[in-house]
Amino acid sequence: MRLKEKEVEVGYLYLTNANQYRAVLAMKGEFMIYAPSVERATRLSLSSETLPFDNQPFKKCQIATFAKKDYQVFNLDGSDAIKHKLNDLQLENVIAQCNAKSAITTLLTE
Repeated sequence: MRLKEKEVEVGYLYLTNANQYRAVLAMKGEFMIYAPSVERATRLSLSSETLPFDNQPFKKCQIATFAKKDYQVFNLDGSDAIKHKLNDLQLENVIAQCNAKSAITTLLTE
């Protein structure tokens, strides 16, 4: 399933058909920064306390390019959806795990 550009939102977690989690960290204009996990990542479960982004480099791309990837519905916190909202602490942890704070600041000030 492909996303429409308007379905891509900051602070949400997505899962590609290659079982790669992607957390959207920032967006401005037509560009975004996201954190990708490794492909074939272990499925998150209701008891998952950590997200699979430790030491993964962040990526910058066009929102349209991100949306064109094939995504799948997945279950997190008891609900099935194509995207799941990260809480503030989770989002902060992902940003720290992939060392994206300065890149986000740069994107938002461009």
